[in-house]
Amino acid sequence: MIQETVLRAAQLTSEAPIILCNEEHRFMVAQQMQEIGVNIRIVLEPEARDTAPAAAVGTRLVEIEDPNALVLLLPADHSIADEGAFVEAGRRAASAADAGRLVTFGMKATEPNTGYGYIRPNSPLSEGVFSVAEFVEKPNIETAIEYLRAGYLWNSGMFMFRVDVFRKELENFSPEILSAVDAAVASAERDVDFLRLGREAFSKAPRISIDVAVMEKTQSAAVVPAAIGWSDVGSWSSLWQISSRDNAGNVSTGDVVLHDSVNCYVRSEKRMVALVGTEDLIVISTDDAILVASKDKSQDVKKLVEALKADGRMEYLSHTHVYRPWGEYQTVDTGDRFQVKQIMVKPGGRLSLQYHNHRAEHWIVVEGTALVTCGDKVTTLKENESTYIPVGAKHRLENPGDTPLRIIEVQSGSYLGEDDIVRLEDVYGRK
Repeated sequence: MIQETVLRAAQLTSEAPIILCNEEHRFMVAQQMQEIGVNIRIVLEPEARDTAPAAAVGTRLVEIEDPNALVLLLPADHSIADEGAFVEAGRRAASAADAGRLVTFGMKATEPNTGYGYIRPNSPLSEGVFSVAEFVEKPNIETAIEYLRAGYLWNSGMFMFRVDVFRKELENFSPEILSAVDAAVASAERDVDFLRLGREAFSKAPRISIDVAVMEKTQSAAVVPAAIGWSDVGSWSSLWQISSRDNAGNVSTGDVVLHDSVNCYVRSEKRMVALVGTEDLIVISTDDAILVASKDKSQDVKKLVEALKADGRMEYLSHTHVYRPWGEYQTVDTGDRFQVKQIMVKPGGRLSLQYHNHRAEHWIVVEGTALVTCGDKVTTLKENESTYIPVGAKHRLENPGDTPLRIIEVQSGSYLGEDDIVRLEDVYGRK
């Protein structure tokens, strides 16, 4: 979806997009953009502070280059079926934004959805553009039915505005955001292909949405109603809604067997998952966890995440598939004093020269050619060959070939955490 979002925006502007993300996602985002051949600027947030500080960062970076530029702010998790209608709505929004309006895209509601915020449009400002009477939060079902009847629009979270207008409204309504963000940009550091915002300054920005910080307070808000086949894919049930379904209303991905089951969304990334006599279920099976939820309660997954945090569990934070600048790795198995990973190193990729204080590693080459440094010895390994890296030994893995290198790594030791890495040298500038 992030690739689709960037390509969609390219239909409205030729400017290189700015992507704001958490540093844990930086290599995944970079790889996604490389796959579609798009040059981007990636800005790393030290911590999540919601959409208002994120928008302020983007506008500050644009302001440095062009104080009067238009900014299109797009979340990366939207599905839009009618791209032509989106482009047309974008052009109407650009005209209103250029005239000094803070424009939001209002989706024409098709059902009384309780998972979205709503917008009540007011009088027309120009063709296809209206002033905003009010923004309202996610309603209960009875209120949502009334909103649908009254012609309220879904609040999509997509915005367009002129840089100087938005920053002026931030100064009026949320000056603490402006000061924190400007300081964070001023103290930002370049990290290879990324821009790291100043951590201390950015942490002082209030955690607040752009709707609450600005849009609900400004007198310059405008809305462009749009019927573009939009879905905010913020839950598994919304993904079920936009996916192709079988005759029983089921969506299945991966090794899935269904019997006498209707209207379910089932996704398996590895093992076989079988359902018998079920209805309206969400079942997600990944390498390290299985989720089973009623489809009408899929929004409550957020509550599960909070419970995992409270219990000190790490599944909510750490994924088994991890991207790095040199490639990626996936955890295959883990247990007491051992861990098994599958590692892929891109052609020309080099891991850092490093050592571990608590673990040894065994490497088996599955595909490609590996150049292995261990202590003062450099060895070339081919398929089906292996090597051993003792605890404390300086080592490095490289791919000197022009095809991906794949190895199986078996770790053993008293502690196997990713923070047991002492980097001595790194071509990607990591500390």
